[in-house]
Amino acid sequence: MPDIQTLRDSAVRPTIAARKAISLIGGLSALGLATCTQAAPAFDSDSPWMLGDWNGTRTELAEKGYDFKLDYTGEMGSNLHGGYDHDRTARYSDQFGLGTHLDLQKILGWHDAEFQLTITERNGNNISNDRVNDPRVGGFTSAQEVWGRGQTTRLTQMWYQQKFFDQKLDIKAGRFGEGEDFNSFPCDFQNLAFCGSQVGNWAGGIWYNWPVSQWALRVKYHLTPELYAQIGAYEQNPSNLDRDNGFKLSGSGTQGTVLPVELVWTPKLNGLPGEYRAGYYYSSAKATDVYKDNNGQPAALSGQPYRSASSKHGVWLGVQQQLTSRASDNSRGLSVFANGTMHDKKTNAVDNYVQAGVVYKGLFDARSKDDIGFAMARVHVNPAFRKNAEAINQAHAVFDFNDPSYLPPQDTEYSAELYYGVHVTNWLTVRPNLQYIRHPGGVNEVDDALIGGIKVQSSF
Repeated sequence: MPDIQTLRDSAVRPTIAARKAISLIGGLSALGLATCTQAAPAFDSDSPWMLGDWNGTRTELAEKGYDFKLDYTGEMGSNLHGGYDHDRTARYSDQFGLGTHLDLQKILGWHDAEFQLTITERNGNNISNDRVNDPRVGGFTSAQEVWGRGQTTRLTQMWYQQKFFDQKLDIKAGRFGEGEDFNSFPCDFQNLAFCGSQVGNWAGGIWYNWPVSQWALRVKYHLTPELYAQIGAYEQNPSNLDRDNGFKLSGSGTQGTVLPVELVWTPKLNGLPGEYRAGYYYSSAKATDVYKDNNGQPAALSGQPYRSASSKHGVWLGVQQQLTSRASDNSRGLSVFANGTMHDKKTNAVDNYVQAGVVYKGLFDARSKDDIGFAMARVHVNPAFRKNAEAINQAHAVFDFNDPSYLPPQDTEYSAELYYGVHVTNWLTVRPNLQYIRHPGGVNEVDDALIGGIKVQSSF
């Protein structure tokens, strides 16, 4: 999931490496299509794939260790009321994900070994950028989470995973993002504040969520079947964010290492699944103070450079728990969730964030696979970051909000979303949603915004 501080909305053509990788995966898929007709016909509602099972060949390949996927996510957002710009319009953004997962135990006889390769392409625009948020400072949440980190083609996953000691020890190495394993959270909601790893949304200068990848190592150890601890080391390289570096493999531009540690408990309470996470991250790269210079004075007023810190850090907590089931069917019922993060006040624009919500799956017997969700979030700006904006305005002698050169101080942004997920088929889910943003971007002068959205998720 993206950090909107560094998002760009222009698309570029895939690089030569991208085209080669896409051709390789696509060729393998086409080979399966060419060898037979489809048993489960295309668009069969009971099939997990829009293109069907290729007369059983797709299932046969998966049983032999070859699993191919082509997924699509599309999101529309329209500013129905309020926001920075009241001119109503709509924006659409989407993502294609093309990947393969190889079970190396089945293919090569390597015990408990796996390989994953995924390429993503993002396109489109975001309603939050020019209608909901004040473009002078931008926003924190995004009404279309799939937009961001450069609308381009990227190598998102390329990793090897090996397990030892009856699968108690799990080591993964290659290129991937922190949010795959640490501070992980589902992405059924369309608003960024309720989707994916939240640390990457509020400390995105160092923690790169999907679809950005970097060289990384993750080590996990199961203390009990329900409890595991993990630690990671991730290359902190801002050049990986550049849209032209979607397939960059060199380490040039690396500034340090992000080291997350996490304890995860996955109990079953009354037979119903839950997940509880607590973690800490540390960045070894130098960070810049958001307010003061080396003498402890406001840098915007003194004219001196902002002082440097030797590191950056933060913590997170996450809870997901199913509370009820319907007619002994654990796939249906009420679940609750909550997430919170806290960040270094010297160097981070956001000092804390909290969200909570509920999801009910199978509310109606006639629609047992549909789901409905509601959530609320609060993003709080570091007071020092706000003081810096005030100091910049003072230094420039600009105090009128309507002056284009005025830098609006930011405080607290609140978000809420209600969605209903229509399980159209096993390969298509459509989630209409309504979002309400109070003080978009934490700017009190910006009108509260009501956004209408539609999220489409499909597997080909």
